[in-house]
Amino acid sequence: MQNIAVFLLCAGLLVGCANKPALSLYQQLDGKAGIAKLVDSFIYQIGNDEQVFHYFEHANITHFRDGFISHMCMLVEGPCTYDGDSMVAIHTGMHITEKDFNHVVDLLINAMNEQDVSHSLQNDILSRMAPLRDEIIKM
Repeated sequence: MQNIAVFLLCAGLLVGCANKPALSLYQQLDGKAGIAKLVDSFIYQIGNDEQVFHYFEHANITHFRDGFISHMCMLVEGPCTYDGDSMVAIHTGMHITEKDFNHVVDLLINAMNEQDVSHSLQNDILSRMAPLRDEIIKM
């Protein structure tokens, strides 16, 4: 009798978990507040990096931060609309090398690690950003 009770309890728990809706990517990042923390960590990574800082040294940091938060929010299907310039318009003339592009991705990964974003969530974010690569690396 006790085995049946344990079985029913476990089965009930499993059914309860199965009916629980999955959190969106936006929700898993803790919404806009979580995205803002991630972007702030990313900006800090860039600001302390000699290899790529020169790309950002004349940037309006507040404008960059606000635009990146909106863009990231949109990419992870949050309730945001990105209405900034296209990636091509932003990056044309910057002569970003593949090496430096990859290094900036590493800095973003460092920021995600700093914010305790899981590796599976990081992969999902990066896969959504990957199609932008060709719009950013412009000689």
